[in-house]
Amino acid sequence: MSAQSPNRTAWAEKVASGAMDAGVHICRADYANPHHAKVLVELLDAYSRDPMGGGEPLSDFAKHKLAACLAARPQAFSVLAFEAADEKKPLGLVNCFEGFSTFACKPLVNVHDVVVVPDYRGQRVAERMLELVQTMAQERGACKLTLEVLAGNASAQRLYARIGFAQYQLNAAVGTAQFLQKWVD
Repeated sequence: MSAQSPNRTAWAEKVASGAMDAGVHICRADYANPHHAKVLVELLDAYSRDPMGGGEPLSDFAKHKLAACLAARPQAFSVLAFEAADEKKPLGLVNCFEGFSTFACKPLVNVHDVVVVPDYRGQRVAERMLELVQTMAQERGACKLTLEVLAGNASAQRLYARIGFAQYQLNAAVGTAQFLQKWVD
């Protein structure tokens, strides 16, 4: 991992404190805060209904249990974005889960969901939330951030490349990794 420039470090500290320019307020989600829990579910449901989130609403079970289930997992954390510090108008959400890199023998953080409301896309809200995610990952001693992105989501791919994400590969001769899934329930 390369050293951060002084400007990058100052920006991360500003984000971590929740103080943002342009009126955007970025904060760590508090799953026990009823307002944060409600906003988290609303934003994730909106994302789930979007074609990039599968086009289906969250189940009633997920809507009712999500905040409590996240709170019960110490490896889970979320970041919220609001239009202002009064937290009245939610703009975005990032859900993350700590994993473990066996090769590095250190924690890693998987960015699981990145949500920005349509009217605020392209205004660097996701970038600002991911700055706080990076700070939180560093606080946890993580060696890296990981995420998956749909092949058809060109705008998200551009964002992730701009802020330093790249395809995962161990050896160029064997290519990049693919993200796979298998349902077990």
